[in-house]
Amino acid sequence: MKKCDKLILTAGPSITEKEISYVNDAVSNGWNDRWNEYIIKFQERFAKYIGVRHALTTSSCTGAMHLALKAFGIKDNDEVIVPEITWIATASSVTYVNAKPVFVDIEEDTWCIDPASIRNAITPKTKAIMPVHLYGHPANMDEIMEIANENNLIVIEDAAPSLGASYKGKKTGSFGDCSAFSFQGAKTLTTGEGGILLTNNSEIFEKIEKLGDHGRSLGKKLWNDEIGFKYKMSNIQAALGLAQLERIDELVNKKRQIFSWYEKLLSEINNIKMNVERPNCKNTYWMSTVVIENNIDISRDKIIQKLKEWNIDSRPTFYPLSHMPMFNSQQNKNAERLSTNGINLPSGHNLEEDQVTYICEVLRKILEGKI
Repeated sequence: MKKCDKLILTAGPSITEKEISYVNDAVSNGWNDRWNEYIIKFQERFAKYIGVRHALTTSSCTGAMHLALKAFGIKDNDEVIVPEITWIATASSVTYVNAKPVFVDIEEDTWCIDPASIRNAITPKTKAIMPVHLYGHPANMDEIMEIANENNLIVIEDAAPSLGASYKGKKTGSFGDCSAFSFQGAKTLTTGEGGILLTNNSEIFEKIEKLGDHGRSLGKKLWNDEIGFKYKMSNIQAALGLAQLERIDELVNKKRQIFSWYEKLLSEINNIKMNVERPNCKNTYWMSTVVIENNIDISRDKIIQKLKEWNIDSRPTFYPLSHMPMFNSQQNKNAERLSTNGINLPSGHNLEEDQVTYICEVLRKILEGKI
């Protein structure tokens, strides 16, 4: 088997003439009285796409989650329930308001937060739940919202990797009291860096707008009556985001197509499992992922190393946050297994079917001990 000439990257955006045209217009003309034209359009159309009332663009998904926690009054010594497997930003944003992230296990198949583990973790100090729609599969929002309502808890969806996913016909990001998406360069929709905060709560949205603009007074120019934060997105970034949003069905469909190529070629291998799509859910497969069974006589990290030798980039699934020295708390069974055995395969938008065929052939030979 011949090695491919160029490294196949794990992620990468799809940029067309539409994006270039919008960004050029923002750079050339988006100043003075047009300084926020693309920001306004992007916010309005994004809110409509998800099905919520309010949207505020931010410099990151992390910043959006921080603003939400702050606006809802989460504070010192409060506890916020977070899935064990997620990017650290979910937990970091909790620490920004001096609250404590409490890590719970994930479901074995979807890799999203486990409602039963949520119930077991609730204490008198619990104030919020932050479900993550991991790798594009929606969390079990019916049960999560039921638990939240029973216990008077806030729900802030970390929808960072799930744009275009849905649960029982509703888009992720439309269930909780607030939600946040990421537009970092590897995401399905990118603005380079950036994020957005969504909510149906008009009172909370007013607080969030103010907090995100340095606590600036609405009634007195250049006057600040509380300490806020600088979490704005630029008009140029919003121009890129708007163009991407206008192509969102195409972008999501390509992610799903990439996964279908992998699934066709890898489903017959008994020793691995892949992303699932539960009934009444739409998975966007932001990352096509394989989980190696324990009876394989090669470690996950060795597989990643061998893939790289064949010019295939990949990455481990997220590490359990409880392993990190900043937290150092309990461990959770399903999270441990995914972290030990999971691999994100190349999933960038420009991936072609022949490249997926090559990746699957190399992976198969590695698992069979032939390379």
